[in-house]
Amino acid sequence: MSWGTLPLAATALTVTVAVYAALVVLGNITDFGTNQQFVRHVLAMDTTFKDPDLMWRAIESPTLADIAYVAVIVWEAVAAALLLTSGWLWCRALRRGGVDRARRAGTLGLVMLLLLFGLGFIGIGGEWFAMWQSENWNGLDAAIRVVTLAGITLIVTHLAKD
Repeated sequence: MSWGTLPLAATALTVTVAVYAALVVLGNITDFGTNQQFVRHVLAMDTTFKDPDLMWRAIESPTLADIAYVAVIVWEAVAAALLLTSGWLWCRALRRGGVDRARRAGTLGLVMLLLLFGLGFIGIGGEWFAMWQSENWNGLDAAIRVVTLAGITLIVTHLAKD
């Protein structure tokens, strides 16, 4: 495989997203309380405009919020594992050819991130729980960055040929 090719770009992007996802998981596990508070505040909608027409959506149970947070971490961990595997497979494919397995593993991990950050954080968190209204507990910018990076990586990996 020569330098400047789409498979090399797919490898670099996949490894970038994989390392990012793995670091997010590590951070969420080693600093559990920070994002635990984030999830609790977003679901409780306690820093939104508190519009009575929306507040019925709030989930104020810390237990339910913690279950949601642990589910997010598990989802992120599976996506990170798939992307790390894909990155390894892309590196191998650069030497031997055969990008199909790398592409499939990467696609699963990338779609998982797109669902989590796009549907979960932007759609459900941002709109359903009105996270966009909060100055303190608003993760929309970070979610948009992940969706953008994962989306671009998904496109490049599907353009890359042996």
